[in-house]
Amino acid sequence: MVPGSAQGLYLIVSDIEEARDALAARGVTISEVFHAASPGAQFQPDGTGARVSGPAPGRASFRSYATFSDPGRQGGRHQPARRAAHRGANRLQPHRLRTFKRSNDPAFAAKVEDIVRLHIDPPCHAVVLSIDEESQIQALDRTQPGLPLKPGKCGTMTHDYKRNGTTALFAALNTLDGTVVGRCMPRDTHKEFITFLKAVERAVPAGKVIHAVIDNYATHTHPKVLEWLADLPRWVFCFTPKSASWINVVEGFFSIITRRRIRRGVFKSVADLQDAIARYIRQHNKNSRPFVWTKPAATILDKLGRLPAPSV
Repeated sequence: MVPGSAQGLYLIVSDIEEARDALAARGVTISEVFHAASPGAQFQPDGTGARVSGPAPGRASFRSYATFSDPGRQGGRHQPARRAAHRGANRLQPHRLRTFKRSNDPAFAAKVEDIVRLHIDPPCHAVVLSIDEESQIQALDRTQPGLPLKPGKCGTMTHDYKRNGTTALFAALNTLDGTVVGRCMPRDTHKEFITFLKAVERAVPAGKVIHAVIDNYATHTHPKVLEWLADLPRWVFCFTPKSASWINVVEGFFSIITRRRIRRGVFKSVADLQDAIARYIRQHNKNSRPFVWTKPAATILDKLGRLPAPSV
């Protein structure tokens, strides 16, 4: 079918009578019939009231066109515009979709309460750090120079790129003042993680207990990591529930640095990428603000109870 008149649509059929009967059974009325030898032919009226062009109707190359009215469609081709107006008037947005993941951790409630308590009522003489890593950050160089942002015009960049290597960003966000300790490493194994923890250990003043909110990634629970922690009793690991990375606030920092610095950047090498990340972290720490957690644990758990029941 292709757009026709305001009454409905053009219908291309090989047997007009068969089509008329089939549409009538559905309550659809054919209003006009056209005959043409090809889709681009000019229609001319004949003496019977139909408009014809080209060879006689009996020829094999002959095609029939019909405009029809369907009361159920209320205007045929104009329906999408009416549907769009209806969505706008009622603020409907059917194209949007929000994803979720229900944690199946049996200790979910207890872990959420512990982490939220650290954020809302942190212990005295202690530092609360949110620790994680962003692995496989790519140093991408564009194949052609882009244009900068201008009044009335957005910036541009090519859709294709050249890969120049990757780096892993380890970060520890201090929820009390919003500062970040960050280090770029070539990989994200337990060896690099221990190196990063040593850097955090040097950055935190002596005499402070370190409560580290961290996920269940295998690197974080490696025997070598646990062995290193055993010699430093001021470190306390507080693990997030499984499938609940949203409760680890450093994930928000990773999202911000990705959107504001990495995604739009052009990096000729891994060193360029690491330089840009280090500069961004220094600038962030100059204007850092304390992280404020607003949702009590009871509110989070109550919302969890309103999620759809798992299918398995």
